[in-house]
Amino acid sequence: MSFGEKLSPILEKYKKLNIRHRSNQLMKRVGITTLALTTLTFSSAAANSGTDQDLQTIYHVYMGNEYVGAVTNKEEVEAVLDERLDKAQGEHSDYQVDFNHEVTYIPENVFSAVKTNNQQVMESLNQSLSVEANAFALLINNKPVAYLKDEKAAEEALKAFKLNYVTEEELKELESREKVDSSNPLPALKENETRLLEVSFKEEVGLEQMQVKPEELKSSEEAAEFLKKGTLEEKAYKVQEGDVLGTIAEDHQLTTGKLLELNPELKEDDAIKVGSELNVTVYEPLLHVLVKKEAHKIEKIAYDKEVVEDSSMNKGDTKVKQEGQDGEKSVTFETTEVNGSQIEKNVKEEKKLKDPVKYIVVKGTKATPSRGSGNFAWPTNGGYISSKQGPRWGKMHKGIDIARPSDPTIKSVDNGRVISAGWDDGGYGNKVVIDHGNGYKTIYAHLKSISVSAGQTVERGQKIGIMGSTGESTGVHLHLEVYKNGSLINPLDVL
Repeated sequence: MSFGEKLSPILEKYKKLNIRHRSNQLMKRVGITTLALTTLTFSSAAANSGTDQDLQTIYHVYMGNEYVGAVTNKEEVEAVLDERLDKAQGEHSDYQVDFNHEVTYIPENVFSAVKTNNQQVMESLNQSLSVEANAFALLINNKPVAYLKDEKAAEEALKAFKLNYVTEEELKELESREKVDSSNPLPALKENETRLLEVSFKEEVGLEQMQVKPEELKSSEEAAEFLKKGTLEEKAYKVQEGDVLGTIAEDHQLTTGKLLELNPELKEDDAIKVGSELNVTVYEPLLHVLVKKEAHKIEKIAYDKEVVEDSSMNKGDTKVKQEGQDGEKSVTFETTEVNGSQIEKNVKEEKKLKDPVKYIVVKGTKATPSRGSGNFAWPTNGGYISSKQGPRWGKMHKGIDIARPSDPTIKSVDNGRVISAGWDDGGYGNKVVIDHGNGYKTIYAHLKSISVSAGQTVERGQKIGIMGSTGESTGVHLHLEVYKNGSLINPLDVL
């Protein structure tokens, strides 16, 4: 039988007696009680020839159940390990640290012939032992997702995560209510009052003590943020020449809307600067908070609208016969939200408080060829807006420019009477002005040719000319201006 085999049962016995090296934050040095190991029986010849002076005490060093080697001075080993642990504790003062394995010393009285190697044992221990922190693992569906220094920190992280979706006052009120007798029915809600019924996690959440590397530990705030986003690192994309928001979003499996949501400083119409960085991180929460609420609200009942036709009134004219008024109703309902998004609403009680009043408007149907309806048609066959209304080149651009239609025909946007048709010396080139007889007036400029004359009545969609580039124009297009009751308005508000 080998020495290790003879020693194994004795080792187990002494491990139970706590003969090991184990430091903690409360006690930097644990006194090691050295028990004399029963001297193994040697051959009678060797025993008879030896004397007490030939005996020495050595220490067999074990790391867990693994035999490391024998040393002549365990105090030296303890001192080096304690120094290493003290240094780690100083670097991580917020946590309680320890070695990942127990170091056990088994003493033995031997003759000097037994081989020991203090340096080799120390090197082996230094390579195999690592410093770990005592921690509480936050488990989601039995899987550890974050490590915190103690149970209190873990509970604070879970509470901080809940507070993303409920207020602290609501949570305190619910917790205090749950401590009293829950068999009594809740009092009726007051008008516009809301109260929590439940705040829970959809997933199974638990805590478990374990040891981890100190750098794996998170603060309560970091853990709460990690649970919400699924990551603490944001991926950034550096804008390249030729990039547009749509292609950047597509390349990162995002919609343009989601990309704008991740970068709130951007607007969809904004030009993006080459070299700027965009956040392209898609957040996937690790935990979902289910919130049930009960509410009593006074809600509006929207009024209906009715249109009454009147053949005695000109087409396009309207008048209000009766103003509409919203009604009111009292509603008690329960809602269910998951991470702030409502997924269910159940009405428990509803009572009408005030009937709505219908809105009635009278609409004229009498057709007058020279009078417009106010319902404007697009003045070209397709095309796009090459320039909007607003400041341009140091002055006001009064209308919109439409270019590249499918054909060059220019059409009246509504019924009306042509009040002028011809050349304009003010830079408009060939210009047509139409009065629509209902307060609206439209101007069509830069035409190549004109197909109508002053005094002529035109219908909505009727050809009035061909698109051109006459007057002060940089290319073929239609310049369109719209006036209402003498004031310039944006054509895009009525087209």
